[in-house]
Amino acid sequence: MQIAFYISGHGFGHTSRSIELIKALVTARPATRVIVKTAAPSWLFDAIVGPSVTIAPFEADTGVAQLDSLNIDERESVRRAIAFYGSFDALADREAAFLRDSGATVVLGDIPPLAHAAAGRAGLPSVAVGNFTWDWIYAGYDSFRRDARTVIDVIGEAYALATRALRLPIHGGFEPMAAVTVDIPFIARASTRDRADTRHQLGVPGDRPFVLASFGAYGLTAAYEDIARAQQLTVLSPGADLPSGLAYQDVVAAADLVISKPGYGIVSECVANGTPLLFTSRGHFVEYDVFVAEMPRVLRCRFIPQYDLLAGRWRAHIDALLTQPPAPERPRIDGAHAAVTEIMNLVNG
Repeated sequence: MQIAFYISGHGFGHTSRSIELIKALVTARPATRVIVKTAAPSWLFDAIVGPSVTIAPFEADTGVAQLDSLNIDERESVRRAIAFYGSFDALADREAAFLRDSGATVVLGDIPPLAHAAAGRAGLPSVAVGNFTWDWIYAGYDSFRRDARTVIDVIGEAYALATRALRLPIHGGFEPMAAVTVDIPFIARASTRDRADTRHQLGVPGDRPFVLASFGAYGLTAAYEDIARAQQLTVLSPGADLPSGLAYQDVVAAADLVISKPGYGIVSECVANGTPLLFTSRGHFVEYDVFVAEMPRVLRCRFIPQYDLLAGRWRAHIDALLTQPPAPERPRIDGAHAAVTEIMNLVNG
């Protein structure tokens, strides 16, 4: 089986769950070959690149532009989308030729519309995997509805070509694929290491809360050492080097809590590892409202206003979060295996 996997370069959540799916596919069917086409940083794939998996740098969609970790650049997002989707037909034709030349047997997308437009033109089945769709995200902006209505329509038409859509929890959109949508559990990375051993390797003292600050590629401008000292905390900041053998999910599992903005990647890993989340707002992004509404069902979480976050006034919010009861549900996190089953059934059917 030869898979072409188009992955959005927007945020690490698309990449982290796609990597878990690729690992599950190769494990289930070792002869599988995967070509990943994405603008995500190549180092994210270091653990899986090899004879079975190759990475091709490629802009598969435009996502949304960010001013920083917590604020979206709406005008630039519209500009990029208009430029990209203005030549969408030609791009889909080129990718269809690539799919035919590469010998692809199935196309996956998390969750660029281009994957399905190209697959349809190449006569191949395609599977969408995600928790939101870009037409749904863009329709939440007045500027897109006013200046880029055609972009939203083009995206919806491309999604409608998908053979199957695997919808993850805490989702939005998927109307163009409603007839072929199947709900699957979280795809998430769960630590397999002993929590106490991880804390020992990180040098975490036991007399204060251990906080993992997680703000993605853009980070957060904050004086972490000053905050930790003033608030009697241990804070592991973004970009910190981890001891050999430790993965990011190990640190999530070892932390007393994570402080972040809500997105699929960090929320799913907190769910998988039973780690509370102290979250802040992330600007105008439709997905945020869905997470705020649904997270408390599956995750112990609490809101911290941006003005307290940026001012370093964390401790009262942390103490309140750590006294909250557990979430009422323990959701499944075996979505990668469920996705493999659906993909294999499609290919073999």
